[in-house]
Amino acid sequence: MTGAIKPFRIAISDDILADLKSRLARTRWPEAELVDDWSQGAPLKWIREICTYWADGYDWRAREARLNRIDQYTTEIDGLDIHFLHARSREPSALPLIITHGWPGSIVEFQKVIAPLVDPAAHGGNPADAFHVVCPSLPGFGFSAKPKTTGWGVDRIAATWAKLMERLGYARYGAQGGDWGSAVTTSLGAQDAEHCAGIHITLAFNAAPKVEGEPTAEEKRALAGLKHYVDLDSGYSKQQSTRPQTLGYGLTDSPSGQAAWILEKFWAWTDCGGHPENIFSRDELLDNVMLYWATETATSSARLYWESFGKRRTTPRVGVPTGVAVFPKEIITPIRRWMEPNFSNITHWSEMEKGGHFAAFEQPELFVRDVRKFFATVR
Repeated sequence: MTGAIKPFRIAISDDILADLKSRLARTRWPEAELVDDWSQGAPLKWIREICTYWADGYDWRAREARLNRIDQYTTEIDGLDIHFLHARSREPSALPLIITHGWPGSIVEFQKVIAPLVDPAAHGGNPADAFHVVCPSLPGFGFSAKPKTTGWGVDRIAATWAKLMERLGYARYGAQGGDWGSAVTTSLGAQDAEHCAGIHITLAFNAAPKVEGEPTAEEKRALAGLKHYVDLDSGYSKQQSTRPQTLGYGLTDSPSGQAAWILEKFWAWTDCGGHPENIFSRDELLDNVMLYWATETATSSARLYWESFGKRRTTPRVGVPTGVAVFPKEIITPIRRWMEPNFSNITHWSEMEKGGHFAAFEQPELFVRDVRKFFATVR
């Protein structure tokens, strides 16, 4: 029934798990890189170790049970089934909060922050800072349905999120996001200012460099990040934004290929001291990879780039209160002066001591602290 909210549980079939193990055992590996660093891509030795653990040590059923601890649902909006986590707080004054992931992330990114956001008192916080948390999977990602038509870009997703919050009975809410989640959250704040009380983001889309005279230290850091990204780190984006279908054949067929394509970004974009396992366990990394592999969403998730880059789009102007958390190892760190033409009401600005692109996943305590601090100003 259209409009119905249906309970959902993750339940990957035994056939999919058996097929995964078989494919991993039959991987045809490339030769090793010719350098002793990551400059040619994810190192063969590490990806082989990860895939060996994936086949023989990783317990998906245990991880699946962990992911199922939080109530999940699906509902059809605009012809598409949207999957979302929904954790209600017991606090009567809790503020509804919709949090959105990006690529190559998933709902896995938020597993460590949902409980502290929902129940601050049980995690050393103030009950007045409680949230009802809604955490959807982007269309074409994870357990949300794959769009069957074009047109599912950032603004349509944001409009869908507004309908989701309305359907859940939340007349006033906050929104938070990183990566594509930042873009969706920004559009949501622009489109639904009547109901969206404020937004909190970690990456500033549509904030072009505006350098006048000698750049500040912060601007130099952001410009260096932009140059590095354009010169050495944006190949994945060009491929996904121009030929996602071609890319999808390899990633959908090869678990080792899917893992390498995703895990390289957890090296490049995190504050990990040179290796992803310095901050993430192998189980955590593979939980995220599994949400792409088991759902066969390599291609459908990549299409968000095709929908978004090179397309004519009105730049959103956001007037609702805006909070920005600047994590030092973000791909391109936000600069307040660059943002102000499109964000007219920046009321909160935090420079974090550590952390990178996957803020909630990397530094859950810092993330929760900053989200609480900002939204305390709009309750």
